[in-house]
Amino acid sequence: MTNASDSWDVLNQRYLTAGLERVRGALQRHIARMQGTPDAEATARASQHELPVTGATAVAPPALDRLCSTFGLSPFERDLLLLCAGVELDASFSSLCALAQGDPQRAYPTFGLALAALPGAHWSALTPIAPLRRWRLIEVGAGQALTLSPLRIDERVLHYLAGVPYLDERLAGILEPAPETSELAPSHRALAEQALAAWSQPRRRSQLPIIQLAGDEHAGKHAIASAICAAIGLRLCIIAVGALPTAPSEVEALIRLWEREAALSGSALLLDCDELDAGDSARAAAVTRLIEGTNGAILVASRERRRAMQRPVVTFEVRRPGAAEQRAIWQGALGEAAGRLNGQVELLISQFSLDAQAIRAASDEALGRASQARESSLVHTLWDACRAQARPKLDDLAQRIEPAASWDDLVLPEAQRQVLRDIAAHVRQRARVYEAWGFASKGERGLGISALFAGASGTGKTMAAEVIAHELRLDLYRIDLSAMVSKYIGETEKNLRRVFDAAEVGGAILLFDEADALFGKRTEVKDSHDRYANIEVSYLL
Repeated sequence: MTNASDSWDVLNQRYLTAGLERVRGALQRHIARMQGTPDAEATARASQHELPVTGATAVAPPALDRLCSTFGLSPFERDLLLLCAGVELDASFSSLCALAQGDPQRAYPTFGLALAALPGAHWSALTPIAPLRRWRLIEVGAGQALTLSPLRIDERVLHYLAGVPYLDERLAGILEPAPETSELAPSHRALAEQALAAWSQPRRRSQLPIIQLAGDEHAGKHAIASAICAAIGLRLCIIAVGALPTAPSEVEALIRLWEREAALSGSALLLDCDELDAGDSARAAAVTRLIEGTNGAILVASRERRRAMQRPVVTFEVRRPGAAEQRAIWQGALGEAAGRLNGQVELLISQFSLDAQAIRAASDEALGRASQARESSLVHTLWDACRAQARPKLDDLAQRIEPAASWDDLVLPEAQRQVLRDIAAHVRQRARVYEAWGFASKGERGLGISALFAGASGTGKTMAAEVIAHELRLDLYRIDLSAMVSKYIGETEKNLRRVFDAAEVGGAILLFDEADALFGKRTEVKDSHDRYANIEVSYLL
């Protein structure tokens, strides 16, 4: 009997206990038959329990029923799993196993014991492709015949039956749960709705198409994936490509463990391939095997579109929120403080192209540090918070220089000094020219500002860059050519792209010191080396 006020934990424990008692009764009947004692057999029959009906008041089905339904266990396989669980949960099961096998040293369950003692026994349950072994619900000991080898229930499965949820420790170092995300930008919300529509077509989850999120908007792709999974009641787990094993056997083991975990916890997988190196063929092969070998709900985040796979793929291009969306996010994050900024939000949008997560983080930091500050102080605090949000992407690629020089430190003729002031004015007025006057709508390319400082060593080129960075309150990064230029074809362009993409987010100033090696004139093509060198120059131009 169940009580409407009983919690799921109580009902689950009661249901599991009844299942264990049924298996105990089967063992006792088998022992009675072996010993030929009718009285003991009658006692065993009296102790037999039927699994209780949970009733309509239960919050959810018991863990045992969910597991049997998910993996398609037969009644015999269910009882065999309970036999292995009983040894772990009740010490008396070990002595019953020893008696049932007629050997005090064999105080453990075996396939032979299960075939002899449990009702509905069938040999197919022992095969590696049957659910118990395919999904590693039980582990078979080595060194003996199959029917005599010790059996042990997997620890993750044991805790699941007991109603204790947790991530399998073998996956804990590879997978990480997705962080909670706030409200999506409208364009990202539209992509999430389209992906949900693609997933609403199949009737079975194993038939779901792969959702591919392409583009450079890293945080946005994760937020969209989280929103998709939350809408259909799935928990999202993320695996970064760097944590993926490359050995084929390890990849296969990971696939089996993940599919079991996904079934037990109702999870979806986001494979983050943003940092996948195209030259790493072993890891690329592991990515392909994981994607094509995994059933269920899977999403892939990558910078470039991956080619079509065996499973159907639906691809969405994720872009950074536009100026209007960023404006709405800023106003929502700042709340009442947005009214005190007197239009300075537009300046932030023109200089920093941040995603929703970074905007909210910058707003929280600035409001926390300047809750009672004057308007000008809040603007400066917000500006510095935006710079801090953009720094991690560039700090790994270039050397940040703290600009300390001011106009008074720079000794130049008035003509050159005025050119430098014009450069600073161009940057400062970008919001008015591109947004208010509408020039940005004419084309998205060529909206940055480039300046060439030429002169002999020691004439103040680096100092001039520092002065401009100090005037504009922007970070200055010195690009080390030794880290950018590679002898391998295509690597130089890839390194430069990472720098430019990171700088575009934070509006930082890039200083290419001794840039002649990169920005030189195209040369006459005499061999293949000259041709690829010209490709690098063309890419920069």
